[in-house]
Amino acid sequence: MSNEAINPLTNHAYDGIQEYDNPLPGWWKWTFVGSIVFSVLYALYFHIGAPGRSLLEQYDRELAINTRLQFKEIGDLVPNEATILEYMHKDDWLKVGQVVFKTNCVSCHGRDGEGKVGPNLTDDYYKNLRNLEGIAKVISVGAANGAMPAWGHRLHVNEVVLVSAYVASLRGNSPAEPGKAAEGNLIDPWPEFKAAASEDAAKNTATDVSSAEVTSAAPNSSE
Repeated sequence: MSNEAINPLTNHAYDGIQEYDNPLPGWWKWTFVGSIVFSVLYALYFHIGAPGRSLLEQYDRELAINTRLQFKEIGDLVPNEATILEYMHKDDWLKVGQVVFKTNCVSCHGRDGEGKVGPNLTDDYYKNLRNLEGIAKVISVGAANGAMPAWGHRLHVNEVVLVSAYVASLRGNSPAEPGKAAEGNLIDPWPEFKAAASEDAAKNTATDVSSAEVTSAAPNSSE
């Protein structure tokens, strides 16, 4: 049997040379088609689908788990105004709050805090609080008869403080998507953070701890 009978000539001719019709193997074609189908499903699942599925977000969750192990560096934080204000200005720890927010809050408040079911967190209007400390309270115990769920029993107290600091830092930002209309009442700006005062307080605390250690280590004069 001639080669022309097995592989008929095509109508293509280049420089007077006519080529045979040599189709790609069927397995190669189906592998190519399969890779296209897979890429579409992959994009839908990891990039376009529900938040939390992307590799970056999976990494962020693992980072948050690892960060919990580092909480012993700062102990258990107190969810008050001074602490939230302080951690608003600590970038490394603020990123932990951002991870907590992305993991738990974006479905209601949007990826940038622009608001969806929940209120917009980037404007100056708030529904259930009047001051900075109120953010931690709302996160811990919830609000609006459960419309804002209570997270105090699901998050570490440090996570409550850090996500409160992150939420507070969203105020005044310009989200990528249009923000939800303002809800609630206009409240005063957050207090000014005085780094020097915070550092002095930390030094005084460290000095008090050191003095206590020295006192406890000193021999008892009555012995």
